[in-house]
Amino acid sequence: MLDVCYSPRYFARTHTNSMEKLQGVADALNSWSNIKFHEPEILDIELLRKLHSPEYADAFYTGQPKKLATVSGFKQWNKQLRDAVLRINAGQLMAAELAWQKGISANIAQGFHHAQYEFGGGYCTFNGLALIAQQFPDKKIFILDCDQHGGDGTADFSLRLENLFNFSIYGLAHGCPTYPRSLTRHIHKDNGSFAQYTLAIHEGFQQAQAWGADLIIYQAGMDCHQGDPFGSSWFTTELIHKREETVFKLAKRSGIPTMFVLAGGYQRLEDLVPLHLYSFQAAIDAYGL
Repeated sequence: MLDVCYSPRYFARTHTNSMEKLQGVADALNSWSNIKFHEPEILDIELLRKLHSPEYADAFYTGQPKKLATVSGFKQWNKQLRDAVLRINAGQLMAAELAWQKGISANIAQGFHHAQYEFGGGYCTFNGLALIAQQFPDKKIFILDCDQHGGDGTADFSLRLENLFNFSIYGLAHGCPTYPRSLTRHIHKDNGSFAQYTLAIHEGFQQAQAWGADLIIYQAGMDCHQGDPFGSSWFTTELIHKREETVFKLAKRSGIPTMFVLAGGYQRLEDLVPLHLYSFQAAIDAYGL
C-alpha cells in the first residue's frame, strides 16, 4: 500500500484551481486498491511562527493586515483557506514520518517552495519543505524540486537550516539562487532536452547520497508539461511518465526514504489530474506496492 496524506479540508475556494486539483487527485485515488489515506489534523501555528517571521505567520493566521495576509497571491483571505493551509502543512510532517516508517509516502499537497522567511509568494503561503527540516533537526532533508519554477524560497531557507539541501531543476528561474546547499539546473523550456533533464535528476540523487540525506522530498511539478501555460515545448506526456518512472526507480535504488508532493500545474483539470496520478502509479510500480 502507498501511504498518502490528505484531508477533504485541504480544499478552500480561491480564484485559482490550485486547490481544486488536490481534490480531483484524491477523488481519483479513492478507487485505487493500493492507496491508504491518512488524514492530518490542523497544524499548531506556533510551529510556523518559529519557521517564518512571526509577523507574517500571525498575519496569515488572523487575516490582518490584509496586504501581508494575502502576499502569497491569494486575493482573498478566509478561515477556510487558513485552515486548509494548516492541514496541508500538518500533512507534510505526517508524510515525512510515514516515509521513514515505510520507505515511500505522499502528501496530496502543493504550495511551498516560493515561501521565504518574511513572506509567501507564488501561491505558496508557508514553506512546508523547510518545515520538515525544522521539526526534525537531527535528520538531513533533501529537496528534489522538479517544478517548472525554481524553488527560491527553499533556497532561502537552506541558509537558515543546516539540515536542508535544495536541488532545483527548472525551466523558468523565478529568481532561484545558488548557495552551498542550494544547487540549480536550468533546462531551457524551448532549447532543452529530456536527456539534459535526466542527467540532472541523476545528479540530484548523487548529491543526496553524497550528502547523507535521511529523507528526499520530491516536488513532482507538472507545470513543465508542454500543455501548461508555463511549460517546456519539448516536455510531452510520454516524457512526464518517463520522468516519474526515473525518479521513483532511483529513489527505491538509493534506499533513502522518499515522500512526494504535487507541486505546480496550471492547465485544465481534466488534463492535469491524469499527469499527477502518474506520480502515484510510478511510485507504486517502483516499490512493488
